[in-house]
Parts: sequence; C-alpha cells; structure tokens
Amino acid sequence: MIVALAGRRIDAPGASSPRFPLANAETVRRRLRSLLESRGAAALVSSAACGADLLAQSEAGKLGLRRRVILPFDRERFLKSSVIDRPGDWAPLYNQLLDSVMGTGDLVVLAGPAEDAQEGYVALIRAILDEAETLGRGLHEPVTALLVWDGSSLDDQDLTAAFGEEAKRRGIPVVEVSTL
Repeated sequence: MIVALAGRRIDAPGASSPRFPLANAETVRRRLRSLLESRGAAALVSSAACGADLLAQSEAGKLGLRRRVILPFDRERFLKSSVIDRPGDWAPLYNQLLDSVMGTGDLVVLAGPAEDAQEGYVALIRAILDEAETLGRGLHEPVTALLVWDGSSLDDQDLTAAFGEEAKRRGIPVVEVSTL
C-alpha cells in the first residue's frame, strides 16, 4: 500500500482551540507507526511540515519504507514557513529527512508561484495524491489517503480537509488518525 498523507501542524502558541498540541506528538507518532505497520505500507508520500508530516516520515524511515517528500517551494522557504514557526525542535528532523530523500531521488520541489504561498499549498495537496498514484501504479500497490487531524475543518481554506475531499473525488480510500 502507498500512503498519501496530509495533516495538522503543531498548534501555534496561544491557539484558540487545540488541533494538534505539541504534548500529543509522541502519542500521534505511535498511532502513525501502528497504522503503517498494520496496513502493510510500502511507501509514504507527504510534505515535511512540523507535526503530522515529519512524525509520519520519521516512522516510515524507521520501518524501512520508501519515502517521497513534496515541497511547494524551496527548502529554506518551507523550513521558515512550515517547520520552525511552531513549538518543538523540528529543524533537525526536517533536514535529516530532506537529505535522505534527496539521496534517493525522492524529493520533489514544485515550481509554483514564488509570491503566493497559499496557491503553492493548494498545488501541494494535488501533487501528493498524484505522486502517490504514480508510485502505486509503478509498484502495483493500492493507494490510501491518510488524514492526521482533529477531525474537523477549520474553514473553507482548510487544506487537510481539502486533501481528504480530493482523495475521495479520485476514489482513494481515506483513513484518519486523531491528533487529539
């Protein structure tokens, strides 16, 4: 099975309602490992933001799975906008992951518009599913979409919810792991 993942980042300091508290990171890590093992995952496709992405990619690496990482724009810009802007020491895990997948040819950096970050993130959710489907065809493996979140949409701009909807539109089964 190929797992295409999208999920919550760690909550910002002072978040009005918890979506993924840093205190839950190890619990979520265990849930992700359990799911990857029990479903017989062969590969994981995701981005590399703090929280769900990095935890899942870390566990996939420990399990020896193929890991493909997709960034909406260059490595440094993503580090600043989606990794080190939240609590926790995520930069070492991010850099280790990207160095590893660069070495295997499994880092994809989208060539999107430099000015519009939101447009880059929207393109990212499609690219994760596209890459997972391509990998699944090549490895003759089914694809499953994994949402790692609190189970509710923030608003009509919620990219995790949009990822789940796009997966369903494509006929890809969706599985959820709670961040709470």
